[in-house]
Amino acid sequence: MTAILADAPEQQSRKPSWSLLLAKYREPSALRSWFEIAVTAIPFVGLWALAAVAVLDGHWWGLVLTIPAAGLLVRLFILQHDCGHGTLFAQRGLNDWTGRILGVFTLTPYDYWRRTHAVHHASAGNLDRRGIGDVDTLTVREYQALSRFGRLRYRLYRHPVVMFGLGPAWLFLCQYRLPIGLMRAGAQPWVSTIATNLAIAVPVAAMIWLVGLVPFLVVQVPITLMAATAGVWLFYVQHQFEETHWSEEGEWSFQHAALHGSSHYDLPPVLRWFTGNIGIHHVHHLAAKIPFYRLPEVLRDHPELRDMGRITLLDSLKCVRLVLWDEKARRLVSFRDARGLAIA
Repeated sequence: MTAILADAPEQQSRKPSWSLLLAKYREPSALRSWFEIAVTAIPFVGLWALAAVAVLDGHWWGLVLTIPAAGLLVRLFILQHDCGHGTLFAQRGLNDWTGRILGVFTLTPYDYWRRTHAVHHASAGNLDRRGIGDVDTLTVREYQALSRFGRLRYRLYRHPVVMFGLGPAWLFLCQYRLPIGLMRAGAQPWVSTIATNLAIAVPVAAMIWLVGLVPFLVVQVPITLMAATAGVWLFYVQHQFEETHWSEEGEWSFQHAALHGSSHYDLPPVLRWFTGNIGIHHVHHLAAKIPFYRLPEVLRDHPELRDMGRITLLDSLKCVRLVLWDEKARRLVSFRDARGLAIA
């Protein structure tokens, strides 16, 4: 798994850097990008409408359609995510305005999110630069230094019901309505959040007028909550896995953090499609300018990357208990493990 970085220094110096090796995958195809938007947005709107019509006619089985609709909403977020990295189209303006429109569907203010996400990419795995765009993670030492109330608060934050239930709902329904974390970072975060709120209000009002408040909520709320939970789960397991990497500023390097601090979430083909290949996260962090539909090409051409940080769907379920960074063992541990370290 660590063979890539285990070569002797003189061998490494003769190898092209990963940035050079992966540069050829950065070119997007406008035709492919428009196709990906169409095969995601059109079925999403169609499923939403079918579910609403079914509910209006008293056919509550129509709510089953909210499940694939939620999957498509996750995929719309991946498209917006690529816009934020400037990878869906070659033109920055087209990326930005496409991302802003998609943000109305995903309830995510594009420019505000893009700014916080850029911080995440620039500091992922850096212990000295935690706090923006990532899952709050304490070291064992920091956790043990907390008061009893502080430990309880962190435990509640890390509880699965909060992390994957209340947390996603709060994030997408409430937190994204204001530029939390960038309140004093100038006008852009405020313009982004407020403009997105106003843009969301227009289709919401139109749909309530068309189908009524109750049918609208019965269809929209499950779609939003399922998609939000899936999105937070994906982001969580892409960095919160046992073999992840964290280091202090002086030891941190971008390439090492990308390859070892991000997972390869090897999902079944159907889930890979709905999640827009975002599970190939170590490659994405290594070269964020690669369009999501070209990430599989990288694994095909560079098989040495396939097993790095690889976790399966079953493996990922075990990641929930990993909540603290053990600086001595250099791995994530559970609360129980931390209690054992305290005794030792």
